[in-house]
This record gives sequence, structure tokens and C-alpha cells, in this order.
Amino acid sequence: MDEVLLMSNRDIDRLRTVRSVLEGELTQREAGEVLDLGERQVRRLCSQVQLRGNRGILHGLRGLPSNHRLDPEPLERALCALHDDPRWYDFAPTFAREKLLSRYGLDLSEGTLRRLMIQVGLWKSLRRGAKHRAWRERRSCVGMLVQLDGSDHDWFEGRGPRCVLLVYIDDATSRILHAEFVKVEDTLTLMRGTRAYLLIHGRPVAFYVDKDSIYKVNRQASVDEELRDIQPITQFTRAMGELGVKVICADSPQAKGRVERGFDTHQDRLVKELRLAGICDMEAGNVFLRTVYIPAHNARFAVQPASPTDAHRPLLPEHNLDQILSLRAERTLFNDHTLRFQNKFFQLFEEQPVRLGPKDKVEVEIRLDGTTHLRAKGCYLRFKPIDKRPYRPYLAAQPSRAKQYDDPRIKGVGSKPAKDHPWRRLFLNGPYRVALAKSHASAL
Repeated sequence: MDEVLLMSNRDIDRLRTVRSVLEGELTQREAGEVLDLGERQVRRLCSQVQLRGNRGILHGLRGLPSNHRLDPEPLERALCALHDDPRWYDFAPTFAREKLLSRYGLDLSEGTLRRLMIQVGLWKSLRRGAKHRAWRERRSCVGMLVQLDGSDHDWFEGRGPRCVLLVYIDDATSRILHAEFVKVEDTLTLMRGTRAYLLIHGRPVAFYVDKDSIYKVNRQASVDEELRDIQPITQFTRAMGELGVKVICADSPQAKGRVERGFDTHQDRLVKELRLAGICDMEAGNVFLRTVYIPAHNARFAVQPASPTDAHRPLLPEHNLDQILSLRAERTLFNDHTLRFQNKFFQLFEEQPVRLGPKDKVEVEIRLDGTTHLRAKGCYLRFKPIDKRPYRPYLAAQPSRAKQYDDPRIKGVGSKPAKDHPWRRLFLNGPYRVALAKSHASAL
């Protein structure tokens, strides 16, 4: 039987042209112009057709296994590792390749492993439609812009408590400068994380955050604030302003895509890393972040900045972090030298570094260690917490007012008018009030 060859239209055109050259209808140069080939290649095709017939136009390896095909043994080992270990059930091809290389020494390409995982049902091809976003250039130096955000996620997959991953990522390099697990993302927790960041790296030029109430006051300014031309700010923004760090609020999550896209990576890779390491609590997780995950992540994903200059500034001697990183509120001093804050009373001692009187403003500081401090006129005050306001010590200093409180028969504070008192008879009792109205009307 005659041999049947499967040729494409391109192969058929080449065969016809080569036959024309062999028959003397075309020269090798003319054939090269038709086929867009060099004379040497046309000469090689002619010799192959003369030697092998029509098969000479085809590549010699067509229909044969590739010379670059992989050994099936490492592929079988990789599939066995992915199938047998239940911790690998949701690994993506890129991350699976890294772990197969580090744990089993299997050096497979990402494309090969992806194709293999799709064939056996371990991975599904994901195609996302690209969205148009305005491109923003990276900052040129490290520390010029640090993107800050937290992600509430089940990081330990039920083995431990649900928590928040707080991440500080540099805009110029995509390098994680600081990260830690915290219980909740509130002002005090954020200040603790920022304190650790400042002690390690110094003061950045700006923090890039979202419009959460921790960073931005989302209410309208009060009438008093408008009259005094005061723009309300949060405790965190106030603290950063005292340190000379600007807080920039992004208009959308996509604007701070470095940290937002990073959370997608962390929720994929970090969760699996914690699973492989058997970590079940935040304390061990924070140690793992500092010693293992962050160095490996930065080595894998960080890029070089455009400028080698570090824009971080050192902390100055006047930057008292215990004082700056605190919750502050202003309260008015009562007549008995007490004040109230968060349903607690504080009694000021008689001896103070500054002279204070009733209605003076006192600033309350709640520091990160939970201690309370009072400050007025630039000085810290001596005080003690009390359960309720001590009225008696104040009244003892003023005998006349104490007598009025103790004896209700004396006109003044603490006295109560009798039921037949003219004031009660005329203005509180209904019939007298009506009679008074009628007499007033008749007089008119």
C-alpha cells in the first residue's frame, strides 16, 4: 500500500516549489523568494526530497517523542507527593513547584507542573478579565511611602483563633518591613505595631492607608470645630503628625494595590506555610513570620528600588513614643479638683507643679501599657483614681456651703420649697395657674 502522509497547506506549497526547482522550472533563488527561505535552506530541502521522496519535506522528528521530554519518574514522584499528603490539596502550581524543590528536590518547570496538575484534576485554570487601572509609579526610595493595612482571616484554618495580619509593605520595593498577628485592628493595636516598626526602621515619610475610622474622621465637623477652624483628626493621625509622618488616605483599595495584592498572596502562601509548620497560635505565628516567612517572601518577591537611598529618618531625642503613641482626651476640672474620664473619677492632689483652678482643661493620656496620665499646661499632674466624687472634703473647706447641704431648712443649695409655698402654688399647681391666667385676662 502507498504510504499516506499528513501535510499542512504550508508543507504542500513547499513540496510543489521544491518539485519545480528539481524540474528546472524555478531557480533556487526564485524558490527562496517564494518560500521566504535562504538558498541554503532550499538546497537542503531539494536534497531531502531527492533522498526520501515526499517525506523529505517533513521534519525528521515529526510523530516521534520529543528529545526534551521529561523523565516520567520525577513526574510520578511529584504526583504521589501531591496526592498522598493532605496538606497539599489546595497548592497552586507556582507555590507547589517551590515546595517540591525544597522538600523533595524535584526541579520541574512551573508550566509542566501546572499542565500535569490540570490533567489529574488538582488545579483548574483561572482566567481573569483584566481591568483598566491608572498606573502609579513606584516611589524611588525605600521609606518614602509605606502601605499599611490589616487582613482579618482564618489564618490557622481552625487550629487557632481567628486574627488579623497587620502588614507594613514598602512601595518602592514591595518588601515587607514589618508584619505581625494581632487580635483586633484597633487604634491601640495599630500604635503598638507602629511602635515596633519605628524602633526597627525609623520614621518613614508617609503611611498609605485606607479610609477606616482609625485613620480618618468620617463624620462632619461640629459647629464648634467649624467656628474654631479645626479639622478633626484621629488619634493615629495626630500621633504620626507629632512624629513628622504624613498619613495619606487612598480613595480606593486598588490605589494601594501593593498591600492589597499582597494579602491575596499571604492568604494563599502563608496559610499553607503555617499548615506545613503545624503552627496553631499567634505567638508561634509571629516568630515564624520574623524568622522564616518574611525573609523568604522578600527574597522571592521584592524588587530593587530606583535609588539606593533610604528615606527613613531616625527618632529624635524629643520623640517620646510612650507619650506620643497614646490615646488623648481633654476634660474639664471640677470644683473639687476631680475629673471624669470613661466612667472613672480621678482626684488631683493639692500639691501640683502648676497652679490649677476649676474649669481648667486637663489632658488625659491612656498609654500602650494601660497606664493613665494627666497633663495640664505642659506638666504631668499628681493624682489618684477614686470610685466617686468626694463631696465631703470639698465641703469641709467651705463651712457655709456644707451647712446648706446638711440643713435643708436653710435657704440655698439643698433646700426644698414646701407644698404650700407661693412659688409652687402659683406656677406648679394647675388650679392656681388657671386662676392666675383668668385674672390676668380680666385685667386686660
